[in-house]
Amino acid sequence: MEEIQLIGIFLFILFLLLGTGVWIGLALLGVAFIGVEMFTSRPAGDAMITTIWSASSSWTLTALPLFIWMGEILYRTRLSEDMFRGLSPWMARLPGGLVHTNIVGCTIFAAVSGSSAATLTTVGKMSIPELRKRNYPETVVIGTLAGAATLGLMIPPSLTLIVYGVTINESITKLFIAGVLPGIVLAAMFMTYVAIYSKVARNFNPNEEPPMSFSEKLSNSKFLIPVLILILVVIGSMYLGIATATEAAAFGVVGSLIMAAGQGSLSWSTFKESLMGATRTSAMIALILAGAAFLSLSMGFTGLPRGLADLIAKLELSKFELLMVLLVFYIVLGMFLDGISSVVLTMAVVEPMIRQAGIDLIWFGIFIVVVVEMAQITPPIGFNLFVLQGMTSHEMSFIARAALPMFGIMVLMVFVLIAFPEIATFLPENMRAGPS
Repeated sequence: MEEIQLIGIFLFILFLLLGTGVWIGLALLGVAFIGVEMFTSRPAGDAMITTIWSASSSWTLTALPLFIWMGEILYRTRLSEDMFRGLSPWMARLPGGLVHTNIVGCTIFAAVSGSSAATLTTVGKMSIPELRKRNYPETVVIGTLAGAATLGLMIPPSLTLIVYGVTINESITKLFIAGVLPGIVLAAMFMTYVAIYSKVARNFNPNEEPPMSFSEKLSNSKFLIPVLILILVVIGSMYLGIATATEAAAFGVVGSLIMAAGQGSLSWSTFKESLMGATRTSAMIALILAGAAFLSLSMGFTGLPRGLADLIAKLELSKFELLMVLLVFYIVLGMFLDGISSVVLTMAVVEPMIRQAGIDLIWFGIFIVVVVEMAQITPPIGFNLFVLQGMTSHEMSFIARAALPMFGIMVLMVFVLIAFPEIATFLPENMRAGPS
């Protein structure tokens, strides 16, 4: 029971610090410092300095600010307008109509962003007014946008997968490739829900779209070509072994700058804003990672992760039972912390359990991303809910209810991953070997 008492002490200190408004990264550093001071004989200051430097000087971590910068550049272009013009002719005739532009648009932007919030804002600022104008049900418009925007956490380049890979020392490139098929499957599940809802709901009576010839549809599709080329360059270069994740991120930044310049959206002001936005986000995540690295070291000194892993082993849980425990654990944790914080805070304890249970770490990365995606749309701290509230002025309770079906679909996706693990493991196992 000593492990449980230690966890209780760590959690009490952490939530005490967070409750007083301390930044998450600094709160993690504070908990770790107190842990080393109270429960070990090691000099806490020296350990903290060494760990922060090691965590911050990782070459793999270089991909993080580059992908964030790529997303920031594209966020300031006319990408959302071009996506709607390119997608709407093809989506209009599907069951559910133009609501599918929310899902497909989020899927496309997720493949060049890596951020759920950026995906939501970029697609939402164009699709919400257009769908309202056409009399689509508000709950479906808001719900699909909240759910589909979480694909920014899974489809490469995913910031959460970068953080997970750095935390457990796993290949970022393989994790990225592993996220492709699950992301597409989840998007297809969202679209299936919309199609079924459009047939059974009485309030689904949107305005009829004017007919458009095939040649007109093709003409509008030209607006999608630049972003599709960018996606192929970034993801294709990694899958074919031409580039590492960091090199692919550099290709993405150059490509997004060229794309923005071609659209006429690139000015000195937007360039500076994108750079500062990327710097702020990268610095925030780097501080959280530094705090988590020191907390992992602190926990390692106390023997807590190994003790907990042994405790779980004595319970003799099957793989499925362990995954169900972790599913509930991360859903509850996600109500109070964002996805990246949830991952870095828990990996020191969870990783030994997963390794001991013989669960594939690449597959588990996708599992954990699906689960922390749910945190984006669960009150009281669901970040996508706050973004949507700012965009639509709806009550938080209305947005949370609208997103509830998407939450249920994500839970279903967890069971699909467990039943068919090849969805996550097939591509990384068959990708070409490339530069390390």
